[in-house]
Amino acid sequence: MRNPNIKAVFFDIDGTLLSFKTHEVAASTEEAIEQLQTKGIRTILSTGRSINSIDHVKYLNFDGYITFNGGYCVTKEGHILFRQAIDSADIQSVLDYAKTNPLSFSFMSEKHITIHDVTPEIAGMYAHLNLPVPPLVDMENVDLNGVLQTNIFLGPEDEQAFMDKVMPNSLASRWTPLFADVNPKGQSKKVGIDIFCNHFGLDIQETMAFGDGGNDITMLQHVGLGIAMGNANPEVKEVADYITDDVDSDGIWNALKHFDIL
Repeated sequence: MRNPNIKAVFFDIDGTLLSFKTHEVAASTEEAIEQLQTKGIRTILSTGRSINSIDHVKYLNFDGYITFNGGYCVTKEGHILFRQAIDSADIQSVLDYAKTNPLSFSFMSEKHITIHDVTPEIAGMYAHLNLPVPPLVDMENVDLNGVLQTNIFLGPEDEQAFMDKVMPNSLASRWTPLFADVNPKGQSKKVGIDIFCNHFGLDIQETMAFGDGGNDITMLQHVGLGIAMGNANPEVKEVADYITDDVDSDGIWNALKHFDIL
């Protein structure tokens, strides 16, 4: 397969870089990223995770980090390129709603993650991601202007009604039936990619991305070459330019070899 002149590759974390089975990055993926960097190809992380929840993959020496689904973009040197918080009215609305309705949610800021109402399913989800359960939200002392992302723990069937009623200025996306990532309207990994393309002087057609979840759809549609992991959700595979093997079967390495990038 002809090399499409790729100059930057964007990587999701969970289910793409990191295996849900081993909680580790495959040796083939480590080697692939090192080879890309040796060739002068930019490698950039693109995740729904908080900026505080990626330390375990920073050893891969990425050129930059798109976190909070595009809401916080920072170079490896620590230069913040973009930061956007959720509308404060929506955050207050979540707090008000939770006082009279059962609701589990987490708030994520630049420095902290807090959570409200931890169920056994939520505790299990954090274990699945190999992350500690965050401390509880202090409902009376939330910085309404400092929440960059929230996770709302409800099923897909209840998502739209909740968003319309409680968070009308925000947008939900998900990669699991357990919760939705909620970010400001208009924000997505696509936004983060454009910010880094501008920063590094790249044409969008010179970019490539790997993903597996619903919050990766805008990213895979936007880049020059969008790759869905073999373990990706069906709707992600539908929009991808190519479907590679799953995260536990050298999917990243195999796709990069397939397109003669390595």
